[in-house]
Amino acid sequence: MASVFSSERAFGRIFAPDEAWLARGRSEAALDPRLPIIDAHHHLWDLPGHRYLLPEFAKDIGANHNVRATVFVSTYAGDEAARAIDEVKFAADIAATSERGGHGPCRVAAGIVGFADLAGDRVAATLEAEIEAGGGRFRGIRQPASWDGDPTIGNNVETPSLYGSDAFRHGMRSLAAMDLSFDALVFHPQLGDITQLARAFPQTQIVLNHMGTPLGYGSYAGRGAEVFAQWRAAMAELARCANVTVKLGGVMIRLAAIDYLTRDQPPSSSELAQAWLPWVETCIALFGVERCMVESNFPVEKIGIDYSTLWNTFQRLTDSASAGEKAALFSGTAERIYKLAIR
Repeated sequence: MASVFSSERAFGRIFAPDEAWLARGRSEAALDPRLPIIDAHHHLWDLPGHRYLLPEFAKDIGANHNVRATVFVSTYAGDEAARAIDEVKFAADIAATSERGGHGPCRVAAGIVGFADLAGDRVAATLEAEIEAGGGRFRGIRQPASWDGDPTIGNNVETPSLYGSDAFRHGMRSLAAMDLSFDALVFHPQLGDITQLARAFPQTQIVLNHMGTPLGYGSYAGRGAEVFAQWRAAMAELARCANVTVKLGGVMIRLAAIDYLTRDQPPSSSELAQAWLPWVETCIALFGVERCMVESNFPVEKIGIDYSTLWNTFQRLTDSASAGEKAALFSGTAERIYKLAIR
């Protein structure tokens, strides 16, 4: 698989997938093609050499799985309020195009999670503008705070404790006053920051991305048992906060459970499910199905797996769940948390 990154530095970075390499994998038919799915987390962008907009996403969704709607999540993380507002408008325009038809039955970007710098100035004005730009679809923001002392990891921010700063908490109060949700993105050693934030804002819905992003490369390589134990203990404490839900996903990024850069072909859903079973089972056991939702994190995950195989992975990971539990995990929790109305 061609990449400008070494295997060690690839995890967590964004680059265009190798379509020829992906095609080497066995095309998997949906294990349960009738199961209604709301993809709780994906991105759309037009980066140099990596265009991924509605036509590309609709092609990946296809007709294999019953994906009925999706939640768009921001990838902007700068200090320009105008760009953050424009991104929400961009997502709303795509949602409107999707609803008009021609790209399949899925309602893409039925919910929109934008960005706002809660530690910046004029937070309330930015949020109000995003609500208007979203055309009734804006649900909240994501502001990354992922930071680690190992330079190999690749940080989203320059400060190790963004969520605990006075400036951020001030902005969080504006978010809470508008009854908007907050998507949190940290690495697993920072999970305590989310617990403190959830306790400080118990009425605000906080959505933890990518199962808390456990790390498995750089200085964390070869420390799987230790990382799992630390992660589980932190997640158990976080689960005591009733206002926190967890997105089950991010299975191709920071844990490095599957090293896609060294393989001749992508993993099967069985391989990937085996690697992630302890993590997903722990999330469901601690938070319950009503506080867990499944995400594709596409096109980031497309670096190592195709869309249909990814959803088969989650269906294998939840094979022992009841029909009602699967309904919550694959659509119900996302529909409730993001206040969607999917018929």
